Amino acid sequence: MTAAVEQRARGYIVTDGNDHFAVPVLLRYDPAAARGAERPVVLHFPGAGFASPDREVPRALLEAGLRTTCTEGGVRVWPCGRVQTVVEFHAPGEEPLVIQFDSVVLIRFLRRTHAEGPAGEPAVAAAAHEPGPAAATSATTGTTPTGAPG
Repeated sequence: MTAAVEQRARGYIVTDGNDHFAVPVLLRYDPAAARGAERPVVLHFPGAGFASPDREVPRALLEAGLRTTCTEGGVRVWPCGRVQTVVEFHAPGEEPLVIQFDSVVLIRFLRRTHAEGPAGEPAVAAAAHEPGPAAATSATTGTTPTGAPG
């Protein structure tokens, strides 16, 4: 059985007043979790004072969101400039939670999830970080579109 991949990171909570508050975040991907379904990346916010310290993001959504705005359920991910990525959570009855990360931290973590993940999963992490419009399609489908630069 493959061990879970964990990485500490620093996120920045973005508020309506455009203030940014640094918070520690533990990124976690467990290839043994949720068999038969897409395994999520769990963002754990220790001591942040949230009702629930964990938020889940589908791994493919996080990968695709490094290049283009992507939404699934109550989660939206998008690139913010060339070096940052924003993850936004919406849950009924709660204020939206908007967290900004340095993209390189997410890229390193996602690469590790593929390198240490179970055999048979599509290797889409590298495709999510390739330049060009084909990257978003590759990240979400695991295939390279016809005519895409190689």
